Amino acid sequence: MSREQQRAAMRQMREGLIEELEELYRRAFDRISDQDLGEGAIARLTQLLLRSREAAITPLQQEIEAPLITRAAGTPPAPQDAP
Repeated sequence: MSREQQRAAMRQMREGLIEELEELYRRAFDRISDQDLGEGAIARLTQLLLRSREAAITPLQQEIEAPLITRAAGTPPAPQDAP
């Protein structure tokens, strides 16, 4: 598998994981709203779930959005990369 294919596969894997996590959290929020809990308990549980969701998904999104480093530090850019 070429490097480009590996990158594409990793991106696809991260995006798939994000989708699965989003669905998991959606179901969790639905279950919370179906429970006969007080407003305070629902608010605390929702806050915990939101923090958990952010901690689980943000690193995956950051890796997808991270710029690809194509040259070693200190190496001058190629003419087509120069501003």
